[in-house]
Amino acid sequence: MRSWRSVGVSALLAGIAVTGGCRSDGPADPLTALAPPHAETVIETQAAFAGRPFIFEATLAGRAFSAGPEGKLTYRVTLDPGVTGITTSGSIIRGTATEAVTTRVTIVASNANGDTATQQFRIVFFDSSLTTPSLPQQASAYADARVLPPRHFVIAAAGSVLAADNTPPDNPISDAGAALGRVLFYDKRLSSNDRVACSSCHQQAAGFSDTLRFSVGIHGGHTAVHSMALANARYYRRGRFFWDERAASLEDQVLRPIQDTLEMGTTLENLEAKLRVTPFYAPLFDAAFGSTAITSDRIARALSQFVRSMLSADARFDRTFDAFGQPDLRSFTAAEAEGLQLFNVSGCASCHRTNAQVSDGPSNTGLDVNASSGVAGTGAFKAPSLRNVAVRRFFMHDGRFSSLEAVVAFYDSVIQMNPNLERRLRSPDGSVALRLNLSASQRTALVAYLGTLTDSSFLAAEKYSSPFRSIQ
Repeated sequence: MRSWRSVGVSALLAGIAVTGGCRSDGPADPLTALAPPHAETVIETQAAFAGRPFIFEATLAGRAFSAGPEGKLTYRVTLDPGVTGITTSGSIIRGTATEAVTTRVTIVASNANGDTATQQFRIVFFDSSLTTPSLPQQASAYADARVLPPRHFVIAAAGSVLAADNTPPDNPISDAGAALGRVLFYDKRLSSNDRVACSSCHQQAAGFSDTLRFSVGIHGGHTAVHSMALANARYYRRGRFFWDERAASLEDQVLRPIQDTLEMGTTLENLEAKLRVTPFYAPLFDAAFGSTAITSDRIARALSQFVRSMLSADARFDRTFDAFGQPDLRSFTAAEAEGLQLFNVSGCASCHRTNAQVSDGPSNTGLDVNASSGVAGTGAFKAPSLRNVAVRRFFMHDGRFSSLEAVVAFYDSVIQMNPNLERRLRSPDGSVALRLNLSASQRTALVAYLGTLTDSSFLAAEKYSSPFRSIQ
């Protein structure tokens, strides 16, 4: 390209005498007298709706670029990705988008010299059926100062949950932070095409797991593993997440499905842009963090606060404990009481620890003779809390079992010996796999006990439910 500063060279090439850096004669060279264009006014993210006519003049009526009083500019606009139904001509973007998408727009301004200036911005085409959340005037109680784990969670023979709390010091739960997290958790805007929310795969009525064996992503594809239940996730001592623990923290984990091309399929930059042009988010971020700035770090913190607030502690099992944390099993049936005893003496409680029934670490439970998946390819997987396990539809990381009876039968007689089998599932000399070897009535009793961990109030609690009442 030729710059307006190259006038001397241009004149010499044309055979024109130059004195003191100025032309001595002849008409002005139109190719060398123009100032190069430059960006003048920043073009902000534009919000639009799929299915509705859209038109935008990307020069902002000539204010987006400047090339001096004599400069005349031409424009070229490109969209990445392209949007079906939307076309460009010069600086005009128009049409009707056929589906929700966020596109990055590049507009290039050129003068007659070929000098250019560029700006980029985004257009967010929202799904037109999305609604705004309906939230209570006063934020629901989520914070530790208002919601404490019950005494039998803190002082119990099974161990205290306090030692297992994975809440980081720099992200304590607040009412406003968790309330924002609730909105984010249920908002389909977090996916690239406004079709999938976190709650699509973690459903409250199913204990925040999925009723499908493999969850459905933005384009209809299926996940490779079953959706993990979320109750009492705060009380997993190791603080790592996903079945294979690949996420170092909950704050790390919550952003990964959003960026996964199969699950929610967006980028953090696009997500930030979407939320910034969604009017109801600015006051929610302000309430949670003290300013309206919307960043992926704050999104992660709010989502994590909401998930950590999911305390399930009001099942029939919990109601057997008195104010001093002592159990009274008179409300249990004979089968339930027997099942609790079996759970404690057969070794189940050695892995599913505390009265929150959260595993103490990833384990290879002998699902397969040859196992190369899981943590570091050892066939070991993290397990969620057993809370609300009886309302779930599928079990294990790959959802291979579809009933609690099948799960108990596996531990009773099917555990497979392999080199990485959990030591607590081996004989004392480590040579063979231990199995429960229960009678039919004992297996029934163990399933009956697991049913006492269903927390109906948790499964119906408004503060954990969708604030998008009509469609979400």
